[in-house]
Amino acid sequence: MDDGSTDGTRDAGRRTGATVLVHPRNRGKGAALATGIAAALEGGAAVIITLDADGQHPPEEIPGLAAPVLAGEADLALGARARTGAMPLGRRCTNWLSAALASRIGGVAVPDAQTGFRALSRRAAQAVRPGEQGYDFETAFLLAALARGLRVRFVPVSTVYEGRPSHFRHWADTWRQVRVFTRYGRAIMFGAR
Repeated sequence: MDDGSTDGTRDAGRRTGATVLVHPRNRGKGAALATGIAAALEGGAAVIITLDADGQHPPEEIPGLAAPVLAGEADLALGARARTGAMPLGRRCTNWLSAALASRIGGVAVPDAQTGFRALSRRAAQAVRPGEQGYDFETAFLLAALARGLRVRFVPVSTVYEGRPSHFRHWADTWRQVRVFTRYGRAIMFGAR
C-alpha cells in the first residue's frame, strides 16, 4: 500500500511484481490498512497479513504468525514482541499500559496491543471495520475484536527497532489511542463481561 509516499514505494513494489494500491495523498495508516483489507477481501483472501514498512516486522515470521488463523484456531493473530531493551523505554511503557488496558477489556492476557504485525481471518476482516484513519485504527480493531468475542491469539515475534524511523507522532497519535480506549471505560473499570 502506497499511502501518498514520496520514497519510491510504488515503483519498487511494481518492479517486484506486487500489486500496489495507491492513495495519491497521505491519508493515514488506518486509511491505508482499511484500503488494503478491503482490496484483499474483494480479491477473495482467506487470511490477510499486515506489517509495517519500517523494518520492525520480519517477513520471514509470517508463516508462524498466520498458523493459528490458517489452522482455524484464531480469527486474529497478533505478533507479540517482548518488552526488552531492544524496545525504546517510552515504547515499553506505552506498550505495557495499552496491553494492560486491552487485557481488562478482553478478559484475556494481551502481551502486545500495539503491534502492527497481524494475521486476520476473513471473518475478522469482515466483522471489524474501524473508522479511525491513523495509528488508532489498529487499537480500535483489536479492542472491537476482543469486545465481540473473536478468537485472538498472540504469537511471539522478534523485537526489532532498527530500520526506518516511525511516523508515529507521540502526542497526537497517543491522544487518538486514548480516545479509543475511553470507549471501553466500563470494561476497564469493571472487567470484561
